[in-house]
Amino acid sequence: MVKLFKSLVLSLILVASTAANAGLIPWSATLDGGQEVPSVITAATGTASGFIDTSTGMLVWTIEWTPLSSTPPLGMHFHGPALPGSIAGIEVDIGSISGLLSPNVGWAIITSPQVTDLLAGLWYINIHTDLNKGGEIRGQVVVPEPGTLGLLGAGLLGLGLARRKKAA
Repeated sequence: MVKLFKSLVLSLILVASTAANAGLIPWSATLDGGQEVPSVITAATGTASGFIDTSTGMLVWTIEWTPLSSTPPLGMHFHGPALPGSIAGIEVDIGSISGLLSPNVGWAIITSPQVTDLLAGLWYINIHTDLNKGGEIRGQVVVPEPGTLGLLGAGLLGLGLARRKKAA
């Protein structure tokens, strides 16, 4: 419950920040073995979220996963550019920046072409293990469309007004 609350608070801050600064864009990913190329049979899953500051290239992430087939992971990276079902080289070595523990929180500065590829949905996160050196779980980075952000902001505003009215 505490994790859910922290995630909700982070999401609210992120949406508020996005509204205040159009350069901050949230992203997310759901990781599993089915997205690996080739697919990997594993019970492990993961989630990732964060934001990209398009004006500075600052990429911020939080990544969590359930137990992998072998621990600790051998590596964790952002790869790209690649569509789902394709493979690509390493763009950011997450493990060398923020370690290999779950949850993993970190940031890196990326180039303008890398920002463009990430925003186009051409990046993925891959967690590599001793038993699955090519990757055990993978998730394509998803960036919501601008209209989706507006709807989310309107919904959060409505929720806040409803709570305020109820408290009065």
